[in-house]
Order: sequence, then C-alpha cells, then structure tokens
Amino acid sequence: MKVLAINCGSSTLKFQLIDMWGEAPPSGQEQKLARGIVDRIGGWGAIEFTAENGESIQEAATVADHGEATRRVLGWLDSSGLLEPDGLGAIGHRVVHGGDRFVEPTVIDDEVIDAIEAVSDLAPLHNEPSLQGIRAARAALGTGTPMVAIFDTAFHHTMPEQASRYAIPPELAAKHNIQRYGFHGLAHRYMTERYAAIASTPIAQVRLVTLQLGNGCSATAVQSGRSVDTSMGFTPLEGLMMGTRSGDMDPSLAGFLARREGVDVEEVEGWLNTRSGLLGVSGRSQDMRELLEAERLGDTSAALAVEMFCYRVRKYVGAYMAVLGGADAVVFGGGIGENAPIVRARICSGMEWCGLTLDSDRNATAIGVEERISVDDAGVHAYVIPVDEAMVIARDTVSCLRHHRHGLMTPPSKRREGNEKI
Repeated sequence: MKVLAINCGSSTLKFQLIDMWGEAPPSGQEQKLARGIVDRIGGWGAIEFTAENGESIQEAATVADHGEATRRVLGWLDSSGLLEPDGLGAIGHRVVHGGDRFVEPTVIDDEVIDAIEAVSDLAPLHNEPSLQGIRAARAALGTGTPMVAIFDTAFHHTMPEQASRYAIPPELAAKHNIQRYGFHGLAHRYMTERYAAIASTPIAQVRLVTLQLGNGCSATAVQSGRSVDTSMGFTPLEGLMMGTRSGDMDPSLAGFLARREGVDVEEVEGWLNTRSGLLGVSGRSQDMRELLEAERLGDTSAALAVEMFCYRVRKYVGAYMAVLGGADAVVFGGGIGENAPIVRARICSGMEWCGLTLDSDRNATAIGVEERISVDDAGVHAYVIPVDEAMVIARDTVSCLRHHRHGLMTPPSKRREGNEKI
C-alpha cells in the first residue's frame, strides 16, 4: 500500500511517498519511494523532487498556493511511474491545529474539513495551507483515494489540567476554547517512540525532555510516554525563543507596543511572530548557522541572540526536570537540534547538577545522525534523534484506515457516534 504523506508549512509543502507493505507493516519495514519539497509558496520559489528509481526534478517555479503545490506533487508522481502498478493507496495530511475536537487521526470527509476550517483562526498560517492541500488532493483523486488528517496538537491532549489551563476566568476560557494546546506533536511523539526503541524501554516507562529545535522550537515533558507539559500554548508563539518568534514575554507587551507605536494589536502580533526571535535580536538572520559564523567573527548582537536562545532552552529543560522528578534523557531533534553540536553543548552546559554531561567527541560528530551524545555513566543521557514526521503520518494513516474499516463492519448500534477515529 503506497501512502503519500503531505506536510504543509506556512510557505512550504514537503512530501514522502512510502510503500507500507500491507496495512500493518512492522516498524522499520517500510520503503521510502520518493520525497520532495515545494519551497517559498506564494512567490518565486523552488521545486525539488527525488525518487529511489532515479527520477528527479529541480527547478525554480512560481507556485501560487498549497493547492497548486499539491497538484504538482501528484502530477509528478503519476508521470514518473511511481504510483504503478496499484496506484496511490491513501494520503495522510499533517494538520497543525485540531482544537479540542481532534485528538486522534481522523478520516477526512466534508464534515471534518468544515471542522478543521472552524478552528483555523487558532493557526491561520498553518491550517489554511493544509486545507488547500486537502481540497486539491480530493479534487484530483476523488473520493476513491482515502485521506486521513494527522493533528500536530493531538500528542499534547494528555496534558493534565494544571498544565493545559491558563489562569484566566473559566467562563472566558470555555467561551473561546482557550487552553494550552501545544504543537510539534508529531516530532515529540517520534522522538519519544524512537528513544523507547533505542533504549529497549517500554514506552510506558519513558521519562524524557524532548527538544524540537528549528525555525520553530518547542520543549515537551514526557511522562510514561505521554506529554504532560509543553512550551507552546494557545498558539505557536508561546515558549522558547525561535527563528522569528519571540517566545515567552509579558502579555502586556502587545498592548503597550500597540499604544506607543500607534498600531493595532494584530500588527504587533505580526512583529512578535515574524520580526522577533533570533532575527529580531541579531538584526541580521534567523538562521543559526549564519549567527554562529557571525558570532565567530565578532558580531555581538549575533552572539547575544545565540546565548539567549541556549539560555531559554536550558531554562525549560530544568523546569521540565522538576515537573518529571528527573528524566531518563534529553532528546534533541529539528534542524538546529540535529545539526548544531555547539548549540547542544551550550544548552547542556552547567547541567551536571542533574547528571547531564555530554561527551564532547560524540557530540561533535553527531550531525544529522541518531546518536547518544552523553558520557557513559551520565545520570541523565542525551540523544540526537533526527525526526521523521512523514513516517508518523504514514503509519497513522494506515492504522486509522484499518480501524475505520473495522468500524464500518461493526453493527451500527456498537459504532461510535460522529466521525470514526482511532
């Protein structure tokens, strides 16, 4: 069964075509057939597709929206013969925000699309691109190809109330569905499951601090394999300092800046999301590689941005150690977490008090590979685990469809009400 995993970002579309070898393949037995990215959607961007059979395309292109990007992917897969002989079995779509309704993978139908759209105001930069991709795929393939929505917020729905609630009047929270939802759930879940496999530990016994560090950044406290707290909240703005997002700040700052600058709050929110973080502090870039090089050459603003970034991650690691009462390991994922040894070293600097000590040689060579980077006798280990969100999407798609089909064969009186989910 060939599954297409589609991951829509605010200005990108990434995909992988994966042969799942039946409806319930053992983990690690899948075959990746193709992958690619449509970058800088909405302007003059780039298309890079590659396949295991040697087919590839790399070109500059103007792609209007995520719907057009989806059509480009489907057209290339078809023209390259990658869907032969049995065609496309299913599509899994990553959706950033599921609100409080979608806490499991869900088969997509018209009602589900409407419900996703209804919560899109909580993640307007991300849900709408996913909806464009879903609609384009359904228009191209019809209802004969099943599709599943995989929600990034779902992993965090296990957070206890003391972690998920804001300290605001409950009637306001209930009226507007205000709570800490958390994001990057696919990444944190992958790191958790992969760590359990590497460490040969039952997932129900796993205690971790997982760090997804890229342009967007978040930390999660994992207890017994489940999210019990995470740094992002009602929106992806809360928490760690990021590429262009401020992360944690005084809530009064938005109103203060709006009044002093003579603009509305929406504009200030735009500044906090797109002009802050590493870019805002350094004044030059959101790219950690560029900032580390600028720091080496003596740029004090770049140096401050890097130091603030590492300090805030370290602060969250310490906080989540307290939440968990200790941890088995700290796990690094994401573009920065997987590829920047100096950043990992700075984050872990001074954390010997809790048993976290890096092996400098292991850390220096662990770039984009799965590796333990702590010393052998560390009380709390550290790992680099490159995140594979597409594999989570594909596995969840197959599992959801299997359970959905089973549910359809169940007598109506025993079926769950509403949409079938797993």
